[in-house]
Order: sequence, then C-alpha cells, then structure tokens
Amino acid sequence: MSSTAAIDTATNTSPRIYVACLAAYNNGRLHGQWIDADQSADAIYEDVKRMLAASPEPGAEEWAIHDYEGFGELRLSEWESFERVAAIAEGIAEHGDAFAAWLSYDEDRDLDAEAFEDAYRGEWGSLRDYAEDYADQAGLYAAAEAAGSPYVTVDIDMLERDCDIELDTIASGHGTVYVFDPSA
Repeated sequence: MSSTAAIDTATNTSPRIYVACLAAYNNGRLHGQWIDADQSADAIYEDVKRMLAASPEPGAEEWAIHDYEGFGELRLSEWESFERVAAIAEGIAEHGDAFAAWLSYDEDRDLDAEAFEDAYRGEWGSLRDYAEDYADQAGLYAAAEAAGSPYVTVDIDMLERDCDIELDTIASGHGTVYVFDPSA
C-alpha cells in the first residue's frame, strides 16, 4: 500500500542529552553538557569524559542524564545506556519522530529498524484518512463502483473502527497520528 497521502514530517530538534556531573551536583553546583545523541556510544562517552574532566569537583567520575530533547514522547532514564541512546537517536535521524513514537508505545521493544519499517504505515491527518486511503489502495471503492448498484458501498465508518481495533495509532503531537500494524 502506498502512503502518498501520508504527511511527511521530520524532527526539527536533533536528539541530544544533557549529562550532569554528579560530584558537582551533590555539592550544590550545576555542571554538565548538552551532547549530540546522534553519534556512537563511544563518542558520547568521550564527550562525557571531557565534561567530567572539566568539572569544578576534582576526580569527578559519576554522571547522570538530567534532561533530553528531540526524543518525542519517549522517556529516557537518568541511567540510560549510551548504546541505547545512540541507537534511538540513529533511528530518529533515519525515520523521524515516528520512530520515537513507536518506541514510546512499548519501551521494552527492541531497537529494530527493520521491525519499525515493517510496522509503520505512515503519518496521517486522522485514522479516518488512513482508512480512506487504505480503501482506495485496496480497490474497495473501485469494486463498489464496478458493482453498479447503489446498494453496494464501502462502509468507511466500519473500516475505520476495524483499523482502530487492529492497528496501533499514536498521536504525533502536532495534530496527526502515526499508524502502525503490530502484526507486521
């Protein structure tokens, strides 16, 4: 099925994390750095080591993620691994906000871009918009018209209800919905 009617939006904010020095934090000082998350876990860790080396507290070693942006509705913990942060940011960079929405729906989900691509049906103005496009792409409207009878129609309300039952829809945060097929 084509998603030509799907709305194409991209994340305006690149995923990044604010990593704080806990030695400074525990001594009443704020010291940390915003770090681009769309890089390897090793590169993130190197940025953290540089931040800790510049800490006002000598010998600082411990850190925590105190803030983040560009991850959509997905929630990161203070102790999220840099491997996971980097993998999520890579998915967002490749697939946009929909990837973060997909993960936020089930945070225990594996970071499998192929599974995301299989499940993702697009971003739509509403679930009804998706159902109407599905009916068109599947040839339901054409079949009803070919029947040549006013009694043969496409019950779009029922199709929308069935889509609501069978598919996962996640609000995008900007007036649209992401549609996913969990059976894919």
